[in-house]
Amino acid sequence: MNREISGWSASIPQKGSEISKLRPVIIASHNAIGRLPLKTVVPITDWEKSYGEYPWMQKIDHKPANELSKISAADRFQVKNFSDERFIKKIGEIDTKTLFDIHTTIAKTLNPTYSLSTF
Repeated sequence: MNREISGWSASIPQKGSEISKLRPVIIASHNAIGRLPLKTVVPITDWEKSYGEYPWMQKIDHKPANELSKISAADRFQVKNFSDERFIKKIGEIDTKTLFDIHTTIAKTLNPTYSLSTF
């Protein structure tokens, strides 16, 4: 099962020096979870070599399936929930293993002793 990578709209509230533009995200939640029209997302940003030092930053290579234009990073410490209305378009898909790695690290940001073992 692949997951969508979607852009979110510039209407997302911003603070300080945050840039107001469409942002790619990985939808980390499953449609069967929750009754509100919300999705749990992990933002994607440009990859920097220094991110290799941070266990919550996951390198994502650009591939035809994900349609990212360059090597990117999923910032698994910046999990957010957004209304379905904020998603503009589907950009691409990620593989199940990448999604599982994202879920595992999200759990570890809550408690480093957590472990997921269903993959």
